[in-house]
Amino acid sequence: MKKLYIAFSLFLASLAYSQVPQAFSYQTIAFNSAGAPIANGNVNLRISILDNSATGTVLYTETHTKTTNSKGLVNLNIGQGTAITGNFGGINWGTNPKFVKVEMDPAGGSNYTNVGVNQLMSVPYSQVSKTVVTGAGQGITLVSPNGTNYTLNVDNSGNLNLPTSQSSANTIPSNLYMYGSYNGFNSNAAELLRNTNGTKIGYEYLPANTQVKFITASNSSAQTYGSDNNGALVANGSEFNISSNGFYKIFVITYSTGAPVYFDNFVPKIEFNSPALTTSIPSYNIANNKFSINILSASVSNFTGFKIKLQGSLQTEFLGDNLNDGNFDIDGAYIMLPNLSTTPKNYKVDFSLNFDGSGSYTITQI
Repeated sequence: MKKLYIAFSLFLASLAYSQVPQAFSYQTIAFNSAGAPIANGNVNLRISILDNSATGTVLYTETHTKTTNSKGLVNLNIGQGTAITGNFGGINWGTNPKFVKVEMDPAGGSNYTNVGVNQLMSVPYSQVSKTVVTGAGQGITLVSPNGTNYTLNVDNSGNLNLPTSQSSANTIPSNLYMYGSYNGFNSNAAELLRNTNGTKIGYEYLPANTQVKFITASNSSAQTYGSDNNGALVANGSEFNISSNGFYKIFVITYSTGAPVYFDNFVPKIEFNSPALTTSIPSYNIANNKFSINILSASVSNFTGFKIKLQGSLQTEFLGDNLNDGNFDIDGAYIMLPNLSTTPKNYKVDFSLNFDGSGSYTITQI
């Protein structure tokens, strides 16, 4: 069975004139079975809005025929496709969670494959604005700086009541820290994920059977986040479980509905500017958090610099050194070897990698 991948993100619709638009924008990146974007290709998509759960009642289904751009990107307006079932304008956005199911045929036909079901973490504002309060007793949800959600209510006499906590809400905070059984679930030792282009990234060695959760601040009173049934980030969710020993790249895709969380077990490698030289198999010392890689037979005629490659399943970062001071910079300049000559030499590169992608290195001739 052909395996397809799709990345997607929700953009809230804007008001047009004085009427509420019966649509909201959706952006997808379509990938083929090899994990590469489908560039400048005709694809068909079938979009469904589900009620209450990822397997809930189908409220509405429509299809779209689109052409991807050179990077595989597709833009569409959900609610303005060819309707198959249901009425988009009749969806009650104010009751029950809503989920978006995306199916795709990369050949532009009707042989659809399910590529993901994700919860709408925030209702498109132009839709809910039609009926801000959809039932008696409902209120307005406010989010505190630490990520805790509160509801403001009004009684029958028009008196406002103090907010009540709703800590189970799924709003993804701007800052997210990671902690777990590897550091005793000590909130004060929680590590801040780095925000990069719609993802939150961290690097950590994790033993097998480690349990991991996330928190909005490095203190015990902050809102905690864990996993839902689909491995996505959710307030007060269960622990993420790490199956094997290894150095992990952790990233949360916050631009996607459902905010999926990935734990990629990987080994850093050396990426040469050109040409590629022979290296030893990388090794890692848990005790001092040091990687070691040997570069073999380097000379002035075949070496033009290297970077450290941190490869993940969906995203790869490279570490260089802009100041030539032994400290890594993300996407920094190529690192040079000392004392190169016409005679080939072997070098040992030792380096550490911190949670935020920073680190340092030393180069020794061997």
